[in-house]
Amino acid sequence: MRLATIGYERALQAAVIEQLTQAGVEVLIDVRAVASSRRAGFSKTLLAASLNAAGIDYLHFRQLGTPKPGRDAARKGRIAEMRRIFEDHLAEPAAQLELAKAVEVAREHKAALLCYEADHAGCHRAIVAERIREELGCEVVNL
Repeated sequence: MRLATIGYERALQAAVIEQLTQAGVEVLIDVRAVASSRRAGFSKTLLAASLNAAGIDYLHFRQLGTPKPGRDAARKGRIAEMRRIFEDHLAEPAAQLELAKAVEVAREHKAALLCYEADHAGCHRAIVAERIREELGCEVVNL
């Protein structure tokens, strides 16, 4: 069992979908708090439609996104601070519920977590992936 993660920071939508397709991803889990983007093709509605056309399901788990203070810390390169903020957020009931849903999706399907940052190490999706890996014992592959 494998879980993928992907960031679209420097990528075109077509390239991201191609990577997901090549990796055999069946379901993309969007873990952005705000599923809109200034980057063409990555706002929720258009991304979901494009993924669907490629045979990939789309889910948006808003509660698995980083709260604004965490996003601000990440933008300033304060990754440890972002991780602390996100870990606190992840302990909240709504986030725990969506994390449980993400675990079930990853248990049943080849899934990928999507967020903006190209480098997974500086992104909260790495924490979500760690939690899913702890639950399922799956391998995490960063595309």
